[in-house]
Amino acid sequence: MTSTRVMHRSLRATPPVAVRGQGVWLYDQSGRAYLDGSGGAAVSCLGHNHPDVQAAMHAQIDALAYAHTSFFTTEPAEQLAARLVEDAPAGISHAYFVSGGSEAIEAALKMARQYYVETGQPERRHIVARRQSYHGNTLGALAVGGNAWRRAQFAPLLIPVEHVSPCYAYRDQQADETPEQYGERLAQELEQTFQRLGPETVMAFVAEPVVGATSGAVTAVPGYFRRIREVCDRHGVLLIADEVMCGMGRTGTLYAVEQEGIVPDLITIAKGLGGGYQPIGAVMAQERIVQAMQQGSGFFQHGHTYLGHAMACAASLAVQNVIRRDHLLERVRTQGDGLRRRLEHALGQHPHVGDIRGRGLFMGVELVQDRATKQTFDPALTLHARIKRHAMAQGLMVYPMGGTIDGRQGDHVLLAPPFIISDDELDQLTARLASAIDAAISEARA
Repeated sequence: MTSTRVMHRSLRATPPVAVRGQGVWLYDQSGRAYLDGSGGAAVSCLGHNHPDVQAAMHAQIDALAYAHTSFFTTEPAEQLAARLVEDAPAGISHAYFVSGGSEAIEAALKMARQYYVETGQPERRHIVARRQSYHGNTLGALAVGGNAWRRAQFAPLLIPVEHVSPCYAYRDQQADETPEQYGERLAQELEQTFQRLGPETVMAFVAEPVVGATSGAVTAVPGYFRRIREVCDRHGVLLIADEVMCGMGRTGTLYAVEQEGIVPDLITIAKGLGGGYQPIGAVMAQERIVQAMQQGSGFFQHGHTYLGHAMACAASLAVQNVIRRDHLLERVRTQGDGLRRRLEHALGQHPHVGDIRGRGLFMGVELVQDRATKQTFDPALTLHARIKRHAMAQGLMVYPMGGTIDGRQGDHVLLAPPFIISDDELDQLTARLASAIDAAISEARA
């Protein structure tokens, strides 16, 4: 392809033209196959061209593609909400459907603000989140996120948000700290931040249960989220769990936060919610938040044209039905264990792999120049970009990123293959990734 009128992500190169997908594979215009080792951006949980999802989409478009939610609801929206609530943490009563993860975060922030206005606490306005997080690319979501590189040039447009330390044990846990002591130190930092702002003015704390794109599948130390929940409860602050990337089965439970033993006030979901078959996201809300609006103004002062889109909800419902019917959460745990074993065997002693981490089929590999000191590669080498290029050349899609530590230093690779990936395909994924890492490092040193 020599010319394009599409404004692509890179304005200096046009990507290959994808023409077909089947299972965990995508095929370009020349017939070349690519193993989807990252699910795109942790989206394609069922892989590509799943017949049950296609059938549901065909049936829905034959009946009704779109009805504006100021006039109608639809059966797929009602059924999907009921399914998601049925499987949600205790007290979650409603789903608010949008078209993606950034919209879900924006809606959750507005929901939190309106809840406090409706309950007579309009002074609550501050949001606290974590550095090296990512919560979306719209302005509100970008402000909440702690991805320094994405924020930098748009900083003058962003609302003020307080950012505290991430739970990043590989880099930040001290040698004389137990995991529990490290988590306690972070909880105390949050407490001190609330006190500095004035606890009665804090609206919400936003966190990814497993950090995704910015840091590469970073899991919290045991007990961290329980202590965070306690601090939020002590001051009446809403806890928003951003599961846009790590939720909907990606870590082995439908909601990632289930494994932390806590219940959030709001949960944002997307990506694996619809598996890429249609754009969709949602906010899952605690009943008391919805009731405050019902008994107050009677409506949520927010909305989008494609809210609760019938086609999107029908596709998403089909995805969720397949996950339940085919016991894919169990498969994520089994294949996730297999992926971890393969990564540790192939890369565990690699001189430039500092950490292999994650949960389920959501894994990260952090690259270092020196394992003993954890020194990073020079950011000018853009090692992450080289790994992506070499992986694509070998027919493998992965999700590398730079700035792992502070927005500038550090490189990692995120893996999030479809839940249906086979053992043989896991072998191929690992072998091709290891080869791409070696090729990228050799090239960077040349």
